[in-house]
Amino acid sequence: MARHNPSAPPESVISIIAPGMQIVGDCQTEGTLRVEGSVEGSIFAGKAVVVGEAGRVIGDITTQDAVISGRVAGNLVIGSRLELQSTSVVEGEVHARRIQVEEGTLLNGSVHIGETDGSTLTHEGQSDSEEQQLPIDAGSWHRPVVAAPKR
Repeated sequence: MARHNPSAPPESVISIIAPGMQIVGDCQTEGTLRVEGSVEGSIFAGKAVVVGEAGRVIGDITTQDAVISGRVAGNLVIGSRLELQSTSVVEGEVHARRIQVEEGTLLNGSVHIGETDGSTLTHEGQSDSEEQQLPIDAGSWHRPVVAAPKR
């Protein structure tokens, strides 16, 4: 369900997973993906990913910029800027060049800020230097999430 303009470059197209829509499988776009429904699978977007307050993702997200207001159970590999809004719940490993976290965000996992050894994002959902994926237990999706303890 994307706005389609034949003359628009692919990266300017916004694809929308609407409320009530459920996608099972990986999603890939050269532009921006907005998730207001649910996705069970990895997401790769060349430009940006927006997970709305009602949005749910069980899988990894790889993109340049991301704004998360809903729930994500998976690893985030963000080439530029990640914004975690106050309603967001994230379980997984986060890699981002820059990150903004609003008060109220629930984050359970590790956070790596800055360059990722000069690597670039790939369509496989991993940075060139990232080979390890953390297993995500979908059964834990409904358990309450608490902030990770400081090390």
